[in-house]
Amino acid sequence: MIDHVTVAVSDLAASRLFYEKAFEPLGYRLSFGEEGVFWAFDIGDGLFEIMQSASAGPLTRVHVAFRARSHAEVDAFYHAALAAGAADNGAPGPRPAYTPNYYAAFVIDPNGYNIEAMIDAPSS
Repeated sequence: MIDHVTVAVSDLAASRLFYEKAFEPLGYRLSFGEEGVFWAFDIGDGLFEIMQSASAGPLTRVHVAFRARSHAEVDAFYHAALAAGAADNGAPGPRPAYTPNYYAAFVIDPNGYNIEAMIDAPSS
């Protein structure tokens, strides 16, 4: 399942207002973010995120994160993606800056998109 999708926007403040209003009938709400960098909206079983395009950093204009069931699955995804021609964008490992139990790997697919496999649970 998809955990979150991030898209780059040209005007973060205007996009935040747009999505706040557009998502209201669907019951989706702003969850967290950082002024001038990104905003995340809780859409039930995942997040829809918008980021200021100039602040992309290691992200690309489109970022998709897929949920894994274990750390081993994250590791296997990373190695399979590299073998299939992806470029490394972050080896498997903990990402405590996200949440205490976040474990992820990032690759750039053949189209230049940042694809992530992640799990947000303690190691088992």
